[in-house]
Amino acid sequence: MKRALGWAVLTVAGAVLAAEVLGRAAGWGALGAGADDRPRVAVTFDDGPSGRTAALLDVLARHGARATFFVTEPACRAHPDDLRAIRAGGHRVEAHGRWHTHALLLAPWREWAQVRWHPRAAEPGRHLYRPPYGGHSPLTRVFAALNGRQVALWDVEGRDWTAGDAFTLAQQTVARTRPGSVILLHDGPDVTPALLDALLAGLRARGLEAVTVDDLPARRIPLYAGLRRLLASYGG
Repeated sequence: MKRALGWAVLTVAGAVLAAEVLGRAAGWGALGAGADDRPRVAVTFDDGPSGRTAALLDVLARHGARATFFVTEPACRAHPDDLRAIRAGGHRVEAHGRWHTHALLLAPWREWAQVRWHPRAAEPGRHLYRPPYGGHSPLTRVFAALNGRQVALWDVEGRDWTAGDAFTLAQQTVARTRPGSVILLHDGPDVTPALLDALLAGLRARGLEAVTVDDLPARRIPLYAGLRRLLASYGG
């Protein structure tokens, strides 16, 4: 009995570790960066819409840039006008879930609801899901497939949740960006509009155009790119 229980614990722990390493860190099979043969990058925002959305849209419009907003259900209910403004501005709206909770902290039936929700669920075409924190449980990819969702990650972080100033964060982000990159920012932090302004100027100076994830287009992360992500995630 004890041996069976021990094997069960090891099996669950192994599945959780595999979900973290293969699903989030390596990202194998999820959408990541696009091809590097076109001067395009995708700028994406998580967590909105928010009271900061209008400022972000103003910056994007001033630079003639398009972006993808991964939104949550509570934020959509709280800021319906901002959600409409995102779409009216020609930007892409995709799902970030019903709760901003790591997948490992959700019961299976709640993660099913998390993955199933989408702000454009009634519309035809591909629907993307970006898990909060990029987090995976052993069921995340299964639930995504059953609901017709494609998990979408990123390869460059703007780090707008840190205490860095906008110009420094933008410089660091531009330095990490290559053609085809998917850049992660957030709809909410005070620093993000100024960071975005400096970032878009820096991208333009390098001849890079900011487009939506679909227009990039983002591609599934293959084996070799997943290995690079693993090394980067764990300091290799």
